[in-house]
Amino acid sequence: MAIVPWEPFQDLDRWFEDWDFLPIMPLPSKKMATDITQDKDNVYVEMELPGVKPENIEVNVEDNVLSVRARQEEKKEEKKKNYYRKEIYRGNFERQIELPCVVKGDKAKAEHKDGVLKIVLPKREEAKPKSVKIKLS
Repeated sequence: MAIVPWEPFQDLDRWFEDWDFLPIMPLPSKKMATDITQDKDNVYVEMELPGVKPENIEVNVEDNVLSVRARQEEKKEEKKKNYYRKEIYRGNFERQIELPCVVKGDKAKAEHKDGVLKIVLPKREEAKPKSVKIKLS
């Protein structure tokens, strides 16, 4: 019978790799579901931000990345309430999205209505499709 040396750190690594037996608890977060579309002139972004006041939303475009920060007022948890489940997350949220093309960030327009943030980002000229007529001989 061969003698096998015990390596405690190797056993510990194996234990951390085998997480299947532990229940996974999701951390509270704000999903900020987003749709991005484009046409030849603009990129359109629609983002769900229900319950967030327009004055608590900040939109920035820098280096072709759209950043949206939102703050939802935190309510004090009432200790008298006997929560069965508490999933509504309040606090600060942030989402950064790389845009599909180069845009004019300084010309962006944003509107928040019915819990949806709508952003229109005009494309820069070099990002717009160009057509060239070719004479066939």
